Amino acid sequence: MDEYNDLPQGGEETEEEQEPRRPGAGLYEWLQLFLGCVVIAVVLFNCVARLTRVDGPSMENTLRDGEIMIIWSLGYTPKQGDIVVVNKTPVVLTGWTGPRAIIKRVIATGGQTVDIDYNAGAVYVDGQRLDEPYIKEEMYLPYSSTMLQTHWEVPEGSVFIMGDNRNNSTDSRDERVGTIDSGYILGKAVLALWPLDRFGAA
Repeated sequence: MDEYNDLPQGGEETEEEQEPRRPGAGLYEWLQLFLGCVVIAVVLFNCVARLTRVDGPSMENTLRDGEIMIIWSLGYTPKQGDIVVVNKTPVVLTGWTGPRAIIKRVIATGGQTVDIDYNAGAVYVDGQRLDEPYIKEEMYLPYSSTMLQTHWEVPEGSVFIMGDNRNNSTDSRDERVGTIDSGYILGKAVLALWPLDRFGAA
């Protein structure tokens, strides 16, 4: 028996002819890819991370007005020292047309106490003075009558927030804002994207 009998004979086709591509098939595949990317981006920027813009000078010199930041949201639990974005504070302050997001630093979390000694320019959490190399300048006593309190007990499930530019920041020291329910926190600022000269970890 010829061991080559099973091979195709000359002239016979060995593969099925490929069907011609339908007109527009390439465009359809491109659209599928594009829509898939859009869906992934929407999920990422709603459930995992978000983009936000720094509005105002209250976090100088750590963050500057107009910077674009990535905010990490997925599974985030506020911790002391984190820079966070608070969505729609429960008050409307002077000059605001409505509630808006603000970006501040977490000074204390639920169950802790906060004391401020303006004479010493110091913040104490649970009786321990904070080392704060990030603040813009020495803190002085605010002129506002809504910011005269110096002792706070942070409720469970809430945080006490302050701006790094202490002398130009409306934050938890203001009785109109007070401690913030953690449910208002969108996430932690992790990366500055823009402008490029500010690119880097928050």
